[in-house]
This record gives sequence, C-alpha cells and structure tokens, in this order.
Amino acid sequence: MDCIKAFPPLLVFDDAHFAISLASTTASASDIRKGLPLGNLTSQLLVNIYMNEFDQFMKHKLKARYYIRYADDFVILSAGKKRLLKIVRYIALFLRERLKLELHPYKVSLATFASGIDFLGWVHFPDHRVLRGSTKRRMAARTRDCDNENVINSYLGLLGHGNAHKLSLTIYTQ
Repeated sequence: MDCIKAFPPLLVFDDAHFAISLASTTASASDIRKGLPLGNLTSQLLVNIYMNEFDQFMKHKLKARYYIRYADDFVILSAGKKRLLKIVRYIALFLRERLKLELHPYKVSLATFASGIDFLGWVHFPDHRVLRGSTKRRMAARTRDCDNENVINSYLGLLGHGNAHKLSLTIYTQ
C-alpha cells in the first residue's frame, strides 16, 4: 500500500484501496446450543483463543497484510478488489470447515475508504471517523433523562475515539 500512516488509533489509507468487512460470524445450525454469553468477561478471552487459528490462516496462508479483527468482526484491506472477492471464498470455507462458523450472509460488504468502512460502531474514512447512525440513535435514547453518571461517562469515553465533539457536548449538557 502506498499510503499508510499511523494516526493513533485511526489508520489512514489511500481512498483508492478497498476493504472487505466480514462481520459477525455465526455458529452453524448444528451448534445453536453451544457458545458463550456475549457479556461474559471470559468470552473476550475465549474468542481470541478460538479465533487464533483464523488469525494464523489470514496472515500465513492468505498473506493478508492488512487484516484487523476484534472478537468475531474483521476487516481486510487491499489495493485490489479482485483479491478481496477471491479470498472471501477461502475465508468462508476455512471458517466452516475448521472453526464450525459461518459468515453472516447480510454482513459481508466490499467498499472503498472514500465511501466509509462500517466497523465496530463507527464509519471509518481516510482522515476521520464518525459514529454509525444506529449507534448514535441508541446512545441518544439511553442518555436522554439519564442520571447515571457511569452511563454518561461510558458514552463520553466512546465518543472520544472519533469525530464526535458536538455530540459529546450535547450529551454532557443534558
């Protein structure tokens, strides 16, 4: 990639590059009764242990140079659209055969950075990120008339990771 700059915590990419977002893997139909509750603290550790084999596959077999994963959501960055379309088949097969997981059929998307990459509640652009609309609406509903300081501080902490200064002021002054 010809233009990658660290701008913590945001990576800036040339907007000619593509990213494929493969979010929310799901257990296969035969594994419906298996799994961990999402809010369980051990879930965060166990998903990393379970998905380590997938991380190794992505880096060493598929040679995905720019691969980002958080729990079961991940993004792959590439300069070529054809490469991304090709490797998504290998990813689906690996997840199904080795980890007994399926890609969510409605949460696989291909986009350029110029159009924004929806990942982990934010829409990421080459030089900034904004809160996803549904996340913003849910946050507004939960903070309206909320007197729990921990809830407010949690959302203000979230908003500190993107371009959301005006939204932070709105929540802070409610």
